[in-house]
Amino acid sequence: MGSAAVDLARIRAAAAAGAGVVRETPVLSSRNLSERVGGAVALKAESLQRTGSFKLRGALAKLAALGDAARGGVVAGSAGNHGRAVAYAAREHGVPCEIFMPEQAPVTKVEACRAAGAHVRLTPGGVDDAVAAARAHAADAGLAFVHPFDDADVVAGQGGVGLELAAQVPQLARVIVPLGGGGLASGVAIAVKQLRPDVRVVGVRIAPHPTTIADGIAVKHAGELTRPLLERWVDEVVTVAEDDVAEAMVLLMERSKLVVEGAGAVGVAALLSGVVAPAAEGTTAVVLSGGNVDVGLLASLARRHESIAGRRLVLTTTLPDRPGELGRLLGLIAAAGANLLDVVHLREGVALHVRESAVQLVLETRDRAHAQAVLERLREASYEVATAR
Repeated sequence: MGSAAVDLARIRAAAAAGAGVVRETPVLSSRNLSERVGGAVALKAESLQRTGSFKLRGALAKLAALGDAARGGVVAGSAGNHGRAVAYAAREHGVPCEIFMPEQAPVTKVEACRAAGAHVRLTPGGVDDAVAAARAHAADAGLAFVHPFDDADVVAGQGGVGLELAAQVPQLARVIVPLGGGGLASGVAIAVKQLRPDVRVVGVRIAPHPTTIADGIAVKHAGELTRPLLERWVDEVVTVAEDDVAEAMVLLMERSKLVVEGAGAVGVAALLSGVVAPAAEGTTAVVLSGGNVDVGLLASLARRHESIAGRRLVLTTTLPDRPGELGRLLGLIAAAGANLLDVVHLREGVALHVRESAVQLVLETRDRAHAQAVLERLREASYEVATAR
């Protein structure tokens, strides 16, 4: 199916098919982010969409296009968001649904698919393997297969994000959109470019990593349909690093009060890292494509951020093994204005003299300068201190 198969008329028809179920997600201004990157930035919060991501748009568009062909059931392969969206859409249409997911898919996404009524099959390998397994099963069982991105109806459905942006942001000059298989990026680009030809569209990929936090876009390559669409409609493609994505997720949570998954935060990461500059004039819109993330990961990222910012200090030191020594150490820490969060005695794995003990302390400090002042006070008191994040 050629690139001409997806146009503005098809995108509008797909949006109409999802009306009443798909939410028009808000565009939120971000003063903090705008000041940090030097340009007006707005956030398109698809993380607040039903099912927690933009994927519902494409799933509903595909099931509407399938019509009676979907009555026997639908099958999809997914890292999580597409599967959850297809399960939700299938429930809306009253048809059975099976979702193939990688064994390492986030637990929250697996459970969300099951909660929507889907039968989940966990498969070895990554997203591409799950998609291949789903396609083979659909062919064997005579069921309708719903591809996560390489499908004209799915691409048209995702283009609804672009329709909304063009209407919601009067001074729209640049759009930054996550890029995995290309369904969202190409759909958004087609809609925006046909309505606002002067707007520049930038796709953002994640650098390869064996345990990426941006699993939603951890796709090896674009599809046969989406590749030419991307080449025609997307102006630029950039890549961001895992660490920058982690910082973007924390900033969105801390400053904008938005829970955004790794795949959804890559656009903000691109701005913060300087990989992409905001438009010199007008508004740069960043698509936050999803918000389905494990709470445990958020906690880990928050701790990491606190350490980098100097607001969390983890240190290890040794003490003479006699009464009162821990109290003396904690007294020095209190005098330095730090707050004790945790203390652990270490008896193994540390080289100790017979009459020594070791402790690991987790402290809350104000900033890097305060953390350094705490360390200096302990060293002045003759403590040998080692630090870790």
